[in-house]
Amino acid sequence: MNRSVHIIGSGFSSLSAASYLAKAGYKVTVLEKNDTLGGRARQYKNMGFTFDIGPTWYWMPDVFGKFFADFGKKPNDFYQLDRLKPGYQVYFDVNDSITVPGNLDAIYKIFEDEEKGSSKHLKSFLASARENYDIAVKKMVYKPGISPLELVSTETIARVSQFFSTIRKDVRKNIKSNKLIQILEFPVLFLGAKPSNTPAFYNFMNYADFGLGTWHPKGGMYKVVEGMVSLAKSLGVEFVTNAAVDKIVTDSNNAVKALQVNGEEIATDLVLSGADYHHTEQLLDNNLRQYSEKYWSKKTFAPSSLLFYVGFDKKIKNVCHHTLFFDTDFDIHAKDIYDTPKWPKNPLFYASFSSITDDTLAPEGKEAGTFLIPLAPGLEDTEELREKYFNKILVRLEKLTGQDVRKSIIFKKSFCVNDFIKEYNSYKGNAYGLANILMQTAFLRPKIKSKKVKNLYFTGQLTVPGPGVPPALISGKIASDLIIKNQP
Repeated sequence: MNRSVHIIGSGFSSLSAASYLAKAGYKVTVLEKNDTLGGRARQYKNMGFTFDIGPTWYWMPDVFGKFFADFGKKPNDFYQLDRLKPGYQVYFDVNDSITVPGNLDAIYKIFEDEEKGSSKHLKSFLASARENYDIAVKKMVYKPGISPLELVSTETIARVSQFFSTIRKDVRKNIKSNKLIQILEFPVLFLGAKPSNTPAFYNFMNYADFGLGTWHPKGGMYKVVEGMVSLAKSLGVEFVTNAAVDKIVTDSNNAVKALQVNGEEIATDLVLSGADYHHTEQLLDNNLRQYSEKYWSKKTFAPSSLLFYVGFDKKIKNVCHHTLFFDTDFDIHAKDIYDTPKWPKNPLFYASFSSITDDTLAPEGKEAGTFLIPLAPGLEDTEELREKYFNKILVRLEKLTGQDVRKSIIFKKSFCVNDFIKEYNSYKGNAYGLANILMQTAFLRPKIKSKKVKNLYFTGQLTVPGPGVPPALISGKIASDLIIKNQP
């Protein structure tokens, strides 16, 4: 076999698929429109500081381990991985925070100290979460989303009620402390939906949090990208940067025959797009698009984000590597994202001070800070709004942690809706893809295999299994398996 596959985009799902297809004997070329690889997981460097532009959390290490094991490798063949202790910190008010430890016994104690009897409920909750994790991550998420029967098993039938309840109901059944509730509801935000819209079955994210822990690849998440690129190259994958795909060219039988790249036509047998699904379909003639604009407009998208990458000339106190600021009403902020989209008045926000853990990411005595505010996709995005919200969160950071930081800023770079559109062709500038709500799960998501164009496939956060870095690795495997099955 020497069939050619061209992969559009070089994010985690594309990198995953590239290696699997190359291992299976395909001639694989990855086309990246930007000048560096990694898609949304690219890197930004300035004045000795290093930032991950995209993902900063390393959860579900078993998924990464399984990916590399499929090629006879381990993550530490490519990058050093350390478990964070503590995992993260959550602020609720001035000098009022809970630091989540790096082991379960300490977490149980934290819960018990906050609310008597809650550790007993947490143990029961996590036992269910672990069982669901084993079912979901080891079995369900590796399905291609072709048939609803993929979800049917003795295990899922026994848990059918969990698909029609929600995380919010499940968490609040026995836990009364608002602080503990927010900590337990936080992990499902990685799925891009509100806890009130996320099936209770997804409590497996809490096992990913407390049970498997939060990890850090030394040098940042981009080290994972570099490791995956290195693996792919060793298997013969070719990478081409500054390669913008202008059109998917088909023949009279509606089969892929070429890609138009920077105005030049390149013949190919197969195309797998890890780029934005909606954008990819715009590269086809109208009659070959599976999903209409009306279809996309009715979907529930995960948030976009306003991000800031900030270099400080001193170490920041009273924070952890990962720090969440939940000192405002989450329900109000969530409403501004999902129900009546607008810029939130008092947003929750997240900060990563990765140089606390990793001294390679900032000059000695200085701090690298990444700040993220979740936003509704499609909002107006101006420099004035970005500056307004930067000041909002820095004022709160200073107040909550009891220190002056604004005078210590060396530089800052922002990234928001307009940048997601420009850099990634992202639909409405969303950051994470389609939310994982019940009606957008598995076979109800956009299909991996095009129904209208032969030899055209999709991978990534808008198809199965959903948003997040581990799901992206899985999506790449699912797509490659489907290609290998259909295109022997």
